[in-house]
Amino acid sequence: MGIQHGDSLHYRDAQLDDYSQLPRHKFPHHSLTLSLRARVSSISAAGTWGFGLWNDPFGLSLGFGGNPFRLPALPNAVWFFHASPQNHLSFTDGKPAQGFLAQTFRSPKFHPLLIPAGLALPFSRRSARKLISKVIAEDSSALSVDVTQWHRYKLQWSPDRVRWHVDDALVFESPVSPNASRPLGVIIWIDNQYAAFTPEGKIAFGVLEGKDEWLEVENMELNKE
Repeated sequence: MGIQHGDSLHYRDAQLDDYSQLPRHKFPHHSLTLSLRARVSSISAAGTWGFGLWNDPFGLSLGFGGNPFRLPALPNAVWFFHASPQNHLSFTDGKPAQGFLAQTFRSPKFHPLLIPAGLALPFSRRSARKLISKVIAEDSSALSVDVTQWHRYKLQWSPDRVRWHVDDALVFESPVSPNASRPLGVIIWIDNQYAAFTPEGKIAFGVLEGKDEWLEVENMELNKE
C-alpha cells in the first residue's frame, strides 16, 4: 500500500482494516495475536504509519480522513507505530512520542477528571494535559529497527498484558493493556497526518507535504488469545 507525493493541503492515506463499516461497540477483537512481515519505503516518511489495533477514537480521522462518523472516544490502542517529528502522540511526560515505537493506551469510557480537564483546556493546556494523563494510561518504548528491511513483527494482546516481538525476539512488554471491555479493530496504514499534544501544552494537527511512500506487508496472521 502507498501514498503519492503531495502538498500539505490534502490528506493522503492507504489503509487496511476490519472495522471501518462497523459501529465501535461491534469492533471484532477483545484480545488478539497479530503477526506479519513488513517493510517501509523510508525511515523518514512524513506523517504516521504502523499496524496494530485501536478503537478509532477520533471518529473522523482528526477531521481529514473519510471514515464513517463515530462520536469521539478516549483512546484504546496497541500497535507498532511510527511517527514523524511533527507528531507527539503521548499524554505522559517522559514517554517517547516520535520515531518507531511499541505503544499502548488504556482508557475508560468516561472519567470524572475529564470535566475539569475540559474546563482547564482553554486557559492552561499544560494543566489539562496533566489531568488527561491521570485518565489515559499509556506505555511505550522506542525501537531500534531498520524498518526499510523485512522483519517479522508480532503483537500479543491479552486482557492484562501486551508483548511486542521483532524477528521472534521480545522487544517490549507492558502491563498497560487496552480496556478489554471495549473491542478494537485491526488497522494497517500509512498517511501524511500529524497530531501533537506536547508537555508544554502545544496542540497541533494537520497534514504534511511528502514524497511517494509505501508500506509493504505479507504473511499476516490473526489468532485469538
